[in-house]
Amino acid sequence: MSEGASSGDGSGTPSRVIRVGTRKSQLARIQTDSVAEQLKELFPHIALEIVAMSTLGDKILDTALSKIGEKSLFTKELENALERNEVDLVVHSLKDLPTTLPAGFTTRGAGARENPHDAVVLHPKHVGKTLETLPENSVIGTSSLRRAAQLKKRFSHLAFKDIRGNLNTRLKKLDEKDDFAAIILAAAGLGRMGWGNRISQILGPEDCMYAVGQGALAVEVRSRDVDILEMVSVLHDPETVLRCIAERAFLRHLEGGCSVPVAVHTELKNSQLYLTGAVYSLDGSDSLKETMQTSVAADDKSQSSDAVDERVQRVGITAAKIPGEAQDGAERLGVDLAKLLLSKGAKEILTVARQLNDAT
Repeated sequence: MSEGASSGDGSGTPSRVIRVGTRKSQLARIQTDSVAEQLKELFPHIALEIVAMSTLGDKILDTALSKIGEKSLFTKELENALERNEVDLVVHSLKDLPTTLPAGFTTRGAGARENPHDAVVLHPKHVGKTLETLPENSVIGTSSLRRAAQLKKRFSHLAFKDIRGNLNTRLKKLDEKDDFAAIILAAAGLGRMGWGNRISQILGPEDCMYAVGQGALAVEVRSRDVDILEMVSVLHDPETVLRCIAERAFLRHLEGGCSVPVAVHTELKNSQLYLTGAVYSLDGSDSLKETMQTSVAADDKSQSSDAVDERVQRVGITAAKIPGEAQDGAERLGVDLAKLLLSKGAKEILTVARQLNDAT
């Protein structure tokens, strides 16, 4: 292990302090602390210092995310700190990271993906109900065009309204007022916060497919810092990496983002990677959805870690000890599925959705 991840001089004294950047929200801190704890357990002689900061997405709370028009809402300030060498690595929710990273940066996966699905959290007076059994015109809070588009089509008797703020703020708005019958949140975030008991319903792919990268964490580092890259590479979960490469390749080729409704669902079974991807109009009335699969099995030769070219990034992800052949297959799957949807009219649906979103 090189200097940055050194175990010290044998005296138990850390050889270097590694500064870990994070957003200030409670959920971001919990996620960052979990990654820091894993690193500390694996490298007991390193010292880790958490550096918390606010991002643009944390500061603008009176505007829908899709209206702000900034691709790096929750990452830019953290990346600026990384560029200025004020931090050595940054922990993100992968779904917040644009599919193209700034020059000189890359990400590594940070453990196995949590439940990527969305969850329904009901107002206390509606406990025991589901989206299907809520009264006519019940208002559902969500800041996601993707969620709203799918759920408007599936549950036409409900109304949808934007809700912003961190998890704590949104739950407080739900519980203390009568504005919302329910809100839709990521199951992973609720679980990490220890609020799994608030989940009334998990939305399966037939109701609401999830966001690209949802439920997965990523560590962003400077590409030149080989020592840090080597250290965090031990956190990789191969299945998570392959699924997220496919999802991010799909989104990037579509040129999608938070301003248009794009959703995915992935599974890895018996070395077969399945990717379902969809695009929607804002009201969900127009949509395209397709599923494709590919083998991500690798022959014995490519299983060697020597065959993994660490200089290669795939949609912003550099994955150690996962065969390049498997990663290439996952990336091709995402691109091929995007091409299929584009050939069937996905660009027109997304263009109209983007224009309508900008106009409202």
